[in-house]
Amino acid sequence: MAKALRVAVQMDPMESIGIEGDSTFALMLEAQARGHALWHYHVRDLALHGGRVTAWAHPVEVRREKGNHFTFGPEVELDLGREVDVVLMRQDPPFDMAYITATHILEHIHPKVLVVNDPASVRNAPEKLFVTHFPDLMPETLVTADRRRIARFREKHGDIIVKPLFGNGGAGVFHMKPGDSNLNSLIEMFTERSREPLVIQKYVPAVRQGDKRIILVDGEAMGAINRVPAEGEARSNMHVGGQAAQTTMTDREKEICAAIGPELKARGMIFVGIDVIGGYLTEINVTSPTGLQEIARFDGVHLERAIWDAIEAKR
Repeated sequence: MAKALRVAVQMDPMESIGIEGDSTFALMLEAQARGHALWHYHVRDLALHGGRVTAWAHPVEVRREKGNHFTFGPEVELDLGREVDVVLMRQDPPFDMAYITATHILEHIHPKVLVVNDPASVRNAPEKLFVTHFPDLMPETLVTADRRRIARFREKHGDIIVKPLFGNGGAGVFHMKPGDSNLNSLIEMFTERSREPLVIQKYVPAVRQGDKRIILVDGEAMGAINRVPAEGEARSNMHVGGQAAQTTMTDREKEICAAIGPELKARGMIFVGIDVIGGYLTEINVTSPTGLQEIARFDGVHLERAIWDAIEAKR
């Protein structure tokens, strides 16, 4: 039996999570069942001072009881470098400078304290940029803020997807059909709000049949769900009405996982969720991937157990 670990969970407010779908909650339940001690803290309560990384944190107990799913103990100033074995970095994006700063701070304690996923690798692998290292697996994609290149790309493909480089949950994703005259206005709207480039991608019609989320644990594909867009919606994210459905992996999807799995493992990416549409890899999610509870409901496979097996093997 693995030794009991001291686990700090850097995440969003416990009050706000949906216990029937939240993957972090599933990870916490499994950790507790294994006898690991849990603390909860918000990223804003993280501090770096004199080489020490600390956080105002609450010891926490969790239970699958709606409306009563957690109990906090008294707040303490937790020394993450000395009093903790594992930190789960599970706050939701956006992947902004606050998120990036947190990875720099946690890098001071990793790998002596195991941070999941590796903070430097998370910082260097934004969802929509890391995937571009595997161009043969992707639909044709352009990353730019230049209108001329965007216009040329659209002229070539007609049907395109336009999305913010560091967005999440389907926010700000637009399907621009041939003949839609709003592209220039859309670019103006994005550029007024941000200096970041946009992601322009060839539209893959197979998204109507679903956007598959595949979970890899320490580089190995272990489960999948399909996320089907709502009627009249181009986005399949469950945050915007996509419906989860049971699925199996195709040979092409297994090839994709075999191609990227060794790189994920080498980078210390223990828990990763990739998105595949019509046999094309579209994103590699390393910040706070989801899907564990949906896979458990459809297939009876509890991947949080595999994730903790991988964590414990490294401790």
